[in-house]
Amino acid sequence: MTAFPEVVSRPDGPPAGQSPPRSRHGIPAVLGGDLPVPLADGRTVTYANLDYAATAPCLAVVAEAVSELLPWYASVHRGAGAASRRCTREYEQARETIADFLDARADDHVIFTRNTTDALNLLAKAVPAGTTVIGWDGEHHANLLPWSRAIRLPVPADPAQASGQVAAALARHPGPALVTVTGASNVTGEIWPIAELAEVAHAHGARLAVDAAQLAPHRPVSLRASGIDYLAMSGHKAYAPFGAGVLAGRADWLDAAPPYLAGGGATAFVGAPGDVRWHAGPARHEAGTPNLIGSVALATACAQLAASNRQALEAAEHELLSRLRAGLAKLPGVQELRMFGPEHDRVGIVTFAVAGREASDVSAHLAAAHGIGVRDGQFCAHPLARRLLAEAGERAGRPLGENAVRASIGIGSTAEHVERLLLGVAELSGPDHPAAE
Repeated sequence: MTAFPEVVSRPDGPPAGQSPPRSRHGIPAVLGGDLPVPLADGRTVTYANLDYAATAPCLAVVAEAVSELLPWYASVHRGAGAASRRCTREYEQARETIADFLDARADDHVIFTRNTTDALNLLAKAVPAGTTVIGWDGEHHANLLPWSRAIRLPVPADPAQASGQVAAALARHPGPALVTVTGASNVTGEIWPIAELAEVAHAHGARLAVDAAQLAPHRPVSLRASGIDYLAMSGHKAYAPFGAGVLAGRADWLDAAPPYLAGGGATAFVGAPGDVRWHAGPARHEAGTPNLIGSVALATACAQLAASNRQALEAAEHELLSRLRAGLAKLPGVQELRMFGPEHDRVGIVTFAVAGREASDVSAHLAAAHGIGVRDGQFCAHPLARRLLAEAGERAGRPLGENAVRASIGIGSTAEHVERLLLGVAELSGPDHPAAE
């Protein structure tokens, strides 16, 4: 899988990416669960982090793995000393751990990047000339902007329509093609029909790329079983906020493409001007000193999630999500944004608007009066957010403004956080409450 030199085992225990999981009853522990934050009235409360879709908190086991490795920090692939040899082993083991987490095929590459955006930009530069790229208006900007001259399909009314759109587009544009789609929407949390889209794409000789930034931390993802050809994800969405991401997928396009960055580590030989031979494999696109700490952190998070009770995690998230959505639905003037319908499967994201209220005012009130962290805006998915706000406004019978509020949950979220949010939103949605003045 890699063109890097052989890795020498260290004598003092397993790589950090394989550290023993630290969890309780199958639920991993996260940092910041007892973080005190000030309120506008001078009181202090425990922070209610409901902004996981932007950046998830750090798993305790990730922080431990990083702390364990830091005293050994040294160059990767470029030293013969004990520290460098250990760090090289940690880095390459991290690659294998993430490949296992994603159930990658034996000949897939796992390339370390900065984040999902970086990974998709890398893939965009590796797509062979003449390849038709097909996507949707509903994508995060990371999966919208890197594709120059891409065919942009309108957001479908339901998942079945998405498959039909792809089939029709591929029939109109025969030849090499790449279909690119989000795994779970960062605006609504709704899960796209990945396996079905892969089947349609493959039937037409095309490939499928998936932005799994929101999906992979919440649901198991298998490249092998789903038929995904390329997958991008970020550590900071997956409880490993140390600046690493991944592009995983088929080797041929990646080995044939020019290096993403030109520099040391990507080169097999440098001679006279213009005389350069580049590595194949992940090394081709990982020039420069790699983010060892971020890579090990992400691998540790993946190992912890894989060792956890994923069904229990999903059930806990679903219970909180259902409580949050049901509570918001009861509040006057509150509209949830959605694509496929209220019952469609989704990860722990709810985006909503409060009639007569600016989204920024809602989020500021939640922070100042209740110690809650959410996000307001259009969530780096402007075309989709604007469309869904317009549709929600039609359901409400009045415009809802240009922005919305997003609450998102994950490991460490509690029922108390949800109830606190519902109380804060109720103070703004009810016309008789002082906060509504």
